[in-house]
Amino acid sequence: MLLILAQWLGQDVRGFNVIGYITLRTVLAAMTALIISFVAGPRVIRWLAAKKIGQAVRQDGPQTHLVKSGTPTMGGALILIAIAITTLLWGDLSNRYIWVVLIVTLGFGAIGWYDDWKKVVYRDPKGLPGRWKYFWQSVLGLGVAIYLSMSSTVPAQMELIVPFFKTVTYPLGVFGFITLTYLVIVGTSNAINLTDGLDGLAIMPTVMIAAALAIFAYVAGSAVFSKYLLMPYIPGAGELAVFLGAMAGAGLGFLWFNAYPAEVFMGDVGALALGGALGTVAVIVRQEIVLAVMGGVFVAETLSVAAQVLYFKFTGGKRIFRMAPLHHHYELGGWKETQVVVRFWIITIMLVLVGLSTLKIR
Repeated sequence: MLLILAQWLGQDVRGFNVIGYITLRTVLAAMTALIISFVAGPRVIRWLAAKKIGQAVRQDGPQTHLVKSGTPTMGGALILIAIAITTLLWGDLSNRYIWVVLIVTLGFGAIGWYDDWKKVVYRDPKGLPGRWKYFWQSVLGLGVAIYLSMSSTVPAQMELIVPFFKTVTYPLGVFGFITLTYLVIVGTSNAINLTDGLDGLAIMPTVMIAAALAIFAYVAGSAVFSKYLLMPYIPGAGELAVFLGAMAGAGLGFLWFNAYPAEVFMGDVGALALGGALGTVAVIVRQEIVLAVMGGVFVAETLSVAAQVLYFKFTGGKRIFRMAPLHHHYELGGWKETQVVVRFWIITIMLVLVGLSTLKIR
């Protein structure tokens, strides 16, 4: 909206034309989302507390977590509000990719909201049954995958790019592209949801990955930079940097309240939405493998759950880890919660740097 206003004012006052630069709007989006989170955060937390929307803690989990029972949850709604308002303010609303990621973010957020609401308000420990949660995730994921496959205008938009190599790509075809897109979007959504088990554990890696993907989006949307860095040119993808800037700012604002000891938890409403958004952006800018690298913590957490479940079933009750997901394994091994969180952050920083290095090392 502000971009349209700036373009209109720029006809008479040239200084307003600076708003047209994606880089400036990305920074402004991050700052705006951060301010919205700071201002709205206390109000949202008070409302959640007044409605008694408190977190139920697993009795079979780490005993140190029992003190968290009753802490307001569903705080991810604060993140979604900040992202949506900021993107509508600073984004180019004529850009189709902006609407795609907004629909995915709010759609997955709605699934998470309903799941959280049933668990907390209606005291249904199962929440939205897993099959129905997966069904609606699949509907959204497949819908976006089909749309992106139909709207791809150049072959490079449907290739799997292998990082660190100049010319190693694998044509996916329509079916392969749809399958990969679906797996990345739904998989990333659930991976962040599994990781969201400690104060600040999931949100900070999400912020770092969003900031890194903003650079990839900006490069992919620039004919000059994409050619120089040997990346596919995706017209319009640069505008996603504004959305990712809003995500990073909103995430940092939420971390202010979610840092140990947390005043509010994200809940499925935030975790599912943020994961779906990151997965969608990674597909659009053709950086699915880089996303897996930068999100190595999310991947490890997901694999730990899968390995634990399969091993438990095939061995008649034996376990690989003390408890899954992986962060609980380290907690039960003697690490303090803050140690687990900060060390996982450090690992993510290193992995994000590795991901960013693929821009130049080819």
